[in-house]
Amino acid sequence: PSIICEYNDTGLHYDRYLREVIDFLEKDQHFREKLHNTDMEDIKEGKLAKELDFVSHHVRTKLDELKRQEVNRLRTLIKAKQDIEGGNDIAVDHQALLKQFEYLNHMNPHTFEVDDLDRLIKSATKDLENYDKERHEEFKKYEMMKEHDRREHLKTLDDEERKKEEEHYEEMKKKHADHPKVNHPGSQNQLKEVWEEADGLDPEDFDPKTFFNLHDANGDGFFDEQELEALFTKELEKIYDPANEEDDMVEMEEERLRMREHVMNEVDSNKDRLVSLDEFLVATKKKEFLEPDSWETLEQNQAYTDEEMREFEEHLAQQEQDLNQKAVDLQKQRDELERQQDQLNAQKIELQQVSRSKPLLENHAAPHDPHNTPQEHHEPQNQNLAQQGLPQVHQDLPPGHHEIPQDQHNLP
Repeated sequence: PSIICEYNDTGLHYDRYLREVIDFLEKDQHFREKLHNTDMEDIKEGKLAKELDFVSHHVRTKLDELKRQEVNRLRTLIKAKQDIEGGNDIAVDHQALLKQFEYLNHMNPHTFEVDDLDRLIKSATKDLENYDKERHEEFKKYEMMKEHDRREHLKTLDDEERKKEEEHYEEMKKKHADHPKVNHPGSQNQLKEVWEEADGLDPEDFDPKTFFNLHDANGDGFFDEQELEALFTKELEKIYDPANEEDDMVEMEEERLRMREHVMNEVDSNKDRLVSLDEFLVATKKKEFLEPDSWETLEQNQAYTDEEMREFEEHLAQQEQDLNQKAVDLQKQRDELERQQDQLNAQKIELQQVSRSKPLLENHAAPHDPHNTPQEHHEPQNQNLAQQGLPQVHQDLPPGHHEIPQDQHNLP
């Protein structure tokens, strides 16, 4: 069996490439037989990848095309990221950046080789194992943020409003916890309930093999993760209703993930992330299937510890402090830019004033002489008169007075 060929969506960023490669490989009869007869450990060790050398030319050609398309997609993503970050003028070393994508051999972007299949299988195995862990971490952060927001809201209320809000919160918690008993996921009781309510069959006629075939949606002889999760819908509907204020649909999906992980850990003996018919039938004979322990739901298992919540709030406080400091720094930069702009504007105005007054100063410094009398003509005469202590010919007169011509001095 393949670890990924049956998934509708693995959640991996290269999900489409992954599925297309496996889909085309399974069209080759030789490879399909090897795929379904190879142990999961051998697949992880790369033994299956070597079978690529024996697939048909048509399939190899299509795989080459898929790889070229994927490399071009990654290059487009790199370019888009660069554009968003504002580095349009910076030369991009695509080969260096492609190294981060370990699921293909970027040194050969043209043909799909054994090394590409080996990389793809190993990367998908590792990434899928980490995917659930990452989802749990994201959910934990979601729950802590929800609690943080609730506490911050309480701080904005007066004593009476805070009391009412706390009472309402406790009431919603109790209301959410008041639901029918949840069957242990993967137990006989849980599957019989699906058999009766979803399949419309008599629980007394429950048959594990028939049940498996009914819910193996694609008929490949395995329960994949999506097919397993679909079995838990009835149980989840006992706890969650999107119409109820007290029910959080994000928590419902986390509960679904917990149920699926539990069944996989109990039933998937070869850890290939698929449940075969044989594995399923073996599990139905175990005590855990016939007499299971009670199932503890999320409200009975807080997603985080008090210490984790304290660290989370400290981290948020530090983030807020950093953001505030950045805001202060940006305001200082803005103020400095405005000061520089004001200074430039003042200099501009000053220059404009100087430019406008310059012609006036030039006109004042050299006034127009209506008689057009050369200055040199009077200079000797003025000097002689000054030496004799007599008035000069062109002494300054008060405004409005005019010099009397010499031949008019003796008029009666």
